[in-house]
This record gives sequence, C-alpha cells and structure tokens, in this order.
Amino acid sequence: MPIAKDVQLGRDVRIFHPDLVNLYGCSVGDETRIGTFVEVQVGANIGSRCKISSHSFICEGVTIEDEVFIGHGVMFTNDKYPRATTADGQPQGPADWKVEPTRIGRGASIGSNATILCGVTIGAGAIVGAGAVVTKDVPPRVVVAGVPARLISSDEARHTATALPSVNRSSD
Repeated sequence: MPIAKDVQLGRDVRIFHPDLVNLYGCSVGDETRIGTFVEVQVGANIGSRCKISSHSFICEGVTIEDEVFIGHGVMFTNDKYPRATTADGQPQGPADWKVEPTRIGRGASIGSNATILCGVTIGAGAIVGAGAVVTKDVPPRVVVAGVPARLISSDEARHTATALPSVNRSSD
C-alpha cells in the first residue's frame, strides 16, 4: 500500500491518486494537497495548507512549514556526502551517514524542478525560481533563481503585495 499505516494525516488532506504516491513514516498537516507520483519519506514533516505538486521527492530530515507551495518535480537531498557503500565495500546502513535537516519557512514557494540541497533553510515567504539549485540559506521574502541559486529580488513592497496574509512578518 503506497500510504503506510504509520503516516499521520491531518484533517481534509487531499491526495490525488493515492495508489500512485509513496508516503511512509511522515506527517502531513490539515488541508494539504499532494499530487501524483510524490514520495514523502520517514521523518519528513509537511505543514497545513501546503500544495505538493506531482513528481516531487521529500526525504527524511525535511520540514515544510504551513502554506508552502512545492512545484512539480522538486527534489530534496539529505546527505552531504552520499555513498552506496562503506570504505570496505559493504552497503551503507543507517549508522554510516548523517541526515542533514532542511527547513522551508511558512508561505515559501519552490518552483518546478528546483533542487534543494540538505542543511539549508528557506525563509518565510521566499520564492525559489524554477530549476534553481539551492546550496545555501535563503532569507525570508526574497526571490532566488539560477544554478547555484542567487538573489534576484529583495523588493519588500512586491512581497507585501503578493505574500500570504497569514505570514507573520515580525517573527522572521
């Protein structure tokens, strides 16, 4: 079954084609929508009123706060030094690597096909452009794009006009 029994689903979560998603050991908040071909791994946490678009991969160690948009095909990583085997050629096990946590702040938007490297924080209300590769922290309410992702705009007036009204600006 693609949705494991240990998944914690909030109220009114909508999962499009539940037979074509993989959710296990994760939590999903109230009123979140999850598209087709999405995988959410053990220990990942998704907030309330999020939209997770199709073909996205949310791995262990990722926390997505409330009201976040994740575009199609967004990929998260959780290991800075990924390897299949140990130095002696044995398959790696849980003790052979360290999960690096990643946090996506409230009301942020991540464009389609973006890659978010582990250990970063994307601030509340920030926008990550489509196809960007995020390698370092993104401040709240800015726009970044490119490979690697770079600051495109920090126009507070633009974000004030377009940000979700529930984003608390004083707590960033």
